[in-house]
Amino acid sequence: MDIVQKKILVLATYAGEIMMRNGAEIYRVEDTVTRICKACGIPYVNVFATPTGLFVSLDSRSSDYSQTSIKRIHGNTTNLSKISQVNQFSRRFTTTDLSVDEGMEILRQIDRKEAYPLPVRLLGAAMVASFFCLLCGGNEIDFCVALLSGACCYLFSVLLKKLDINSFVTGFCCCSLASVIALSAAASIKPASFDPIIIGTIMIFVPGVALTNSIRDFLSGDMLSGVARIVEAMLTAVSLAAGAGVVMKIWEVLGGPIS
Repeated sequence: MDIVQKKILVLATYAGEIMMRNGAEIYRVEDTVTRICKACGIPYVNVFATPTGLFVSLDSRSSDYSQTSIKRIHGNTTNLSKISQVNQFSRRFTTTDLSVDEGMEILRQIDRKEAYPLPVRLLGAAMVASFFCLLCGGNEIDFCVALLSGACCYLFSVLLKKLDINSFVTGFCCCSLASVIALSAAASIKPASFDPIIIGTIMIFVPGVALTNSIRDFLSGDMLSGVARIVEAMLTAVSLAAGAGVVMKIWEVLGGPIS
């Protein structure tokens, strides 16, 4: 029974880990892990999740001791598709006769799934930047420049992530690049305006999911996670603003046009 309980513990922890690494809310992770364990007949389940760690403890009537798993969460991205797939898996696992081994294989398949192909993500980033540029008062020239800027900055962010550069430095560097592109375009093309181009490109990197999740964690009573995520969102926003501001100041010092 202890071996079976250990397999259940590993399965539930893995499901929670996938959700945490892809930007799920704390209450959703804890609820999913608890449901998986209880579906396997474990009467006592304790789950404590934070943005950087997952703690799961199981205790059954047939055992004289509890089993605990501690999982360190490295890196957080946003992939709502994987969160949805794990949610669907947990519902299927709790309502059908899936075995623990079959469930583990399904979770491995979910975890191994790649994100959208890079060309699709580049197109998405370019569209986000260009249409936010229009919303901020940009003209047709600004739209085209923001389209190019969004694709270039997102590609640059992918390169920095492959080099294991942290998210704060990545945001700073990408927004610096966006400012260079926008200021150069405004200086060389008369109808272009750098403000909407920079704003549109920055919107790609704004931590909207982290901010939303922090508020939801606060409302759910997960104060530790809420504080951690809102501080992360604020620091990311500061890095984005600093990246754009530093380049604009250097540009001004070098005599480039700002207004």
